Amino acid sequence: MADCILVNSRFTAAIFKETFKSLSRIDPAVLYPSLNIVSFDSAIPEKLDDIVPQGKKFIFLSINRYERKKNLTLALEALVKLRGRLTSQDWDKVHLIIAGGYDERVLENVQHYQELKQVVQQSDLGQYVTFLRSCSDKQKISLLRGCTCVLYTPSNEHFGIVPLEAMYMQCPVIAVNSGGPLESVVHSVTGFLCDPDPEHFSEAIEKFIHEPSLKATMGLAGRNRVKEKFSPEAFTEQLYQYVTKLLVPESSPLRADQDPRNHPT
Repeated sequence: MADCILVNSRFTAAIFKETFKSLSRIDPAVLYPSLNIVSFDSAIPEKLDDIVPQGKKFIFLSINRYERKKNLTLALEALVKLRGRLTSQDWDKVHLIIAGGYDERVLENVQHYQELKQVVQQSDLGQYVTFLRSCSDKQKISLLRGCTCVLYTPSNEHFGIVPLEAMYMQCPVIAVNSGGPLESVVHSVTGFLCDPDPEHFSEAIEKFIHEPSLKATMGLAGRNRVKEKFSPEAFTEQLYQYVTKLLVPESSPLRADQDPRNHPT
């Protein structure tokens, strides 16, 4: 009975049509999420001395819940591949932080954390990986400010807010080439979109080590993209357009008393 159905990405729209086959004649409209930009701009940076070991120059960050579907193992396996691609001097400057939601009451969180720790131990990555469970928003923003790049490992995410958060903080993103990141991350401009395998991820990571200037150029491009396409203003304007189409036919002019922006409630 809905007059308008909105979804958060073109990928979600395709899933909607595939799932609700009886509504196949309905084409959901896309309304991209936006960020609470004020909270990012006003956050006071925290020191990361307790999280990042001394002497580390290239800090890579994964932000996701401790769930198997988030494929956090991909980041660790990519790190193993990266070790074989670097000199020992460069490798010693690399560090990966795996941060994200963790609830000890959720069995999968507990189990997967132990699984990830085991991968680190078996791969001899102990000095190169830090696990940060249930980090605060201030810590997250500080990490995004200070890291070289974000590794976004889940496949087929319906949208994924982390790439937006990273790009707004001028942090490039390496993401899997499926789902929402195909619409948020611009390949070779604001980051890299890769097949979900360690070899491809490690190749993308290596570029930030051999070309440090990528951090600045891609970071600036990412921030501009969020401002243009995913800002609160962009969200407001897009929603306004969808609402006005419901109020009056496209061929009819909109009177001032019909404009939703003139009615705060």
